[in-house]
Amino acid sequence: MDTDVLVIGTGLSGLVTATEAADAGARVLLLDQEGEQDLGGQAYWSFGGLFLIDSPEQRRMGVRDSFELARADWFGSAAFEEHDVWPRRWAEAYLRFAHEEKRAWLRSLGHRFFPVVGWAERGDGTATGHGNSVPRFHITWGTGPGVVAPFVGRLRRLIDAGRIRVLFRHRVDEFLTLGDAVVGARGARLAPDSSPRGAASTREVVGEFEFRASTVVIASGGIGADHDKVRANWPADLGSPPQSMVSGVPEYVDGRLLPIAESVGGRLINTTRMWHYTEGIRNWDPVWRGHGIRILPGPSSLWLDANGNRLPVPLFPGFDTRATLKHLRSTGADHSWFILNQRIIEKEFALSGSEQNPDLTGRSIRATLGRVRKGATAPVEAFKTHGEDFVVADSLEDLVAGMNSLTDTPRLSPAAVRDLIEARDAQVANEFGKDAQLHAIRQARNFLGDKLIRVAPVHPILEPAAGPLIAVRLHILTRKTLGGLHTDLDARVLDSAGQPVPGLYAAGEAAGFGGGGMHGFNSLEGTFLGGCLFSGRVAGRAAAAAAR
Repeated sequence: MDTDVLVIGTGLSGLVTATEAADAGARVLLLDQEGEQDLGGQAYWSFGGLFLIDSPEQRRMGVRDSFELARADWFGSAAFEEHDVWPRRWAEAYLRFAHEEKRAWLRSLGHRFFPVVGWAERGDGTATGHGNSVPRFHITWGTGPGVVAPFVGRLRRLIDAGRIRVLFRHRVDEFLTLGDAVVGARGARLAPDSSPRGAASTREVVGEFEFRASTVVIASGGIGADHDKVRANWPADLGSPPQSMVSGVPEYVDGRLLPIAESVGGRLINTTRMWHYTEGIRNWDPVWRGHGIRILPGPSSLWLDANGNRLPVPLFPGFDTRATLKHLRSTGADHSWFILNQRIIEKEFALSGSEQNPDLTGRSIRATLGRVRKGATAPVEAFKTHGEDFVVADSLEDLVAGMNSLTDTPRLSPAAVRDLIEARDAQVANEFGKDAQLHAIRQARNFLGDKLIRVAPVHPILEPAAGPLIAVRLHILTRKTLGGLHTDLDARVLDSAGQPVPGLYAAGEAAGFGGGGMHGFNSLEGTFLGGCLFSGRVAGRAAAAAAR
């Protein structure tokens, strides 16, 4: 045997798997087709949000949470089906982890949280359906790099101790088998490539490799960068797949190891369950092809479909991602619009991604405190100035003309858009109006975190002092695969009969974050990085135990 545990993928789940296995006493070999510059994978680019239940941060902000409430929210959102036996068990186990161990474990590794908790996925308006009943989105101090750093540090210490060996630019093309057991991997050595983190790298082959191991763990991610695969697996209930999308993940997130796992008996389940965002904008300074950034919106922007119709209740910004996606796929267009003003963008617009939040990423208290002062963040202002999806105007007629100039066929009537906005603004004068979005804004401001840094006071969009007016063209942004390799609670990959494939394990997005889909149909947010952490921990410990 060349190693006890062979881990494929140096993203967050792979790092956790490898370091947990090594700390459990196993010799570990860690492979990745990309270079060392991409250590940490997608997690490095993330905003770093993590889902916790009844945390000290929540309690300090007056949020009353409990395991029971979080479980009800999760299962109401997941809408599990009869076959989701292992996904349900993974969801239960993850919720226990998020409630009991997760925060303390991360803090023991040096991880810290920003004190203000965010309220993501506010829900479908029902007590039993989708959404977070309370704020649970804990922002990492340091964003994505802050999540990755403790495990990179741990990795380097274990490399120095001779417990882990890492080989970059090694692409796995097939698994080695002995009978029905997976006993290693074979593939191609790729030419060295110094491309920047996230950028496409060469696929020039310069050699081959073959390694044998007692156990093999797949931690290679999902399919989000391969739009053809996204369309091929598009959920039927969401209508036709978009012709035009932007990518929220680097190009190497192509899911190529999933069919290779199938070829040795592994079973994929829930492949049509996905998590894509409806508030994507084209990056004016892209790192990878089709690079999109998600707006993390507050609740005040007026959301119109491509034809100028206001989205129905309760499809407000930040409330119900999947239901919004389903509705927008019925409109006959691949884009929609936010209409807002300078006062709203200054208070409510945040951009997902570590590079779009230099204050939090750089752990600068002084710069982060600047978010409570007047003015949008520098990255938001840069998008407003340079982004092709932004229109800024002093009059509504000029704004709508600019919006129509961004589409092949003008779809918007200035008079009709004015009627919608003026009807909304007429409801602002007192708190007894009937506009549900305004009620949602007022409710949000009852939460201290939203009032401080997230939600603008209710005011007329057309108020001159709040201008200029702003419109943002929104695209569908690909992100996560919610289904994946079917695994039991030891992260063992299961075959079509529900039996473990000997020697084969999976973690992270490749396993649907656990069980082949522990989220069900929906995410409560902050759960993807958490799913990588938890499933990687389980896989590393289990693979090490099996290798002994």
